[in-house]
Amino acid sequence: QVQLVESGGGLVQAGGSLRLSCAASGRISSYAMGWFRLAPGKQREFVAAINWSGGSTDYQDSVKGRFTISRDNAKNTVYLQMNSLKPEDTAVYYCAAGRVRSANWYEYTYWGQGTQVTVSS
Repeated sequence: QVQLVESGGGLVQAGGSLRLSCAASGRISSYAMGWFRLAPGKQREFVAAINWSGGSTDYQDSVKGRFTISRDNAKNTVYLQMNSLKPEDTAVYYCAAGRVRSANWYEYTYWGQGTQVTVSS
């Protein structure tokens, strides 16, 4: 069983940066990890994913070049560095753990409770 807790969200102006963290209660070294987001009136959306070792990553097109996913298996923590934030990045951000790196939310077994990111224009 893995429990995930996100942190690092907040209010930031457009062009600013935030770093989200996802701390796991158990070992996540054998899991792929993903970040998803949910904005009001929209469906859950893939943001980024990383394989178990950190050697392979994937991003949604709209965040490529601005967001970076990384992990520290020794600390059981995954990060999402978000730069050049835009108002359209406003959403609740969730981290998730699964057996394979995927852009599909249903491939992930464990989910955190989410952290709010609000980008003002």
